[in-house]
Amino acid sequence: MAASPSSLLLFASLLAPLLALNIENLENLKAKPEDIINLYSDKYGESTNSKVANPEQRNFPKDCSEVSASSPSGVYVIQPTGLHPIVVYCDMSMAGGGWTVIQRNNHTTEITWDEFWSTYKYGFGNVLTEYWLGTEYIHQISKQKVYLARFVLWDASNTTKFAEYNLFYVEEESEGYRLRLGSYSGSAGDAMGSTSTSSVHDNMKFSAKDRDQDAYSGNCASSYGGGWWYSACYAARLNVKGAITWGSLCSGNCKASAILLKPVPYC
Repeated sequence: MAASPSSLLLFASLLAPLLALNIENLENLKAKPEDIINLYSDKYGESTNSKVANPEQRNFPKDCSEVSASSPSGVYVIQPTGLHPIVVYCDMSMAGGGWTVIQRNNHTTEITWDEFWSTYKYGFGNVLTEYWLGTEYIHQISKQKVYLARFVLWDASNTTKFAEYNLFYVEEESEGYRLRLGSYSGSAGDAMGSTSTSSVHDNMKFSAKDRDQDAYSGNCASSYGGGWWYSACYAARLNVKGAITWGSLCSGNCKASAILLKPVPYC
């Protein structure tokens, strides 16, 4: 059955602002106009009185911490400093809300995670389910402010655990998207800052199957699958299909994972 003129007009009205905004990762993360909560809202995520507000003239939040605290979790347009707008999932309920989600995975995911450097650079997946935001976007976000990171794990019994680091920064591509983490706290264990030099992830460059930057004689990303901050090779591995690992918490049998960023709170 052919679409009605009214439905076509509705689709066009939803699509037009997206095309005008040049949302860089819209296609990569399979975002749809109807999924984006703040497409027709002010810069804090609160609805305007009129749906004819011009998104091109909107000052979008730089990250999810600038979305109104009363807003629901979901897909938002953000605009990190110096970038075109991008879409991201904002978690507005966990630990005070305002978290920018840069990774989500599930042990039943359809994503293989076996991607090239360029794909990891600009992101892939589905912003409503499992996805990688993109190492370049993660770098651009993390350089705006001082951020903390929360790595959330759902273990084999589906119990939620977390590892929080009071500093999170990813260096630029010329530095290999090297990861810098601060001090650990939480309930999941410090798998990213392992005391073993063969499995530490802090201060490591990002590796993909076609860009070997680990400390191993081989290529960890090629051998074990998925781009990650490998050493030689890992204590934590979240970007993988069906074998999510985090230290002693779960050895390939975590149910799900997420990585969330938020600016460090100041008194």
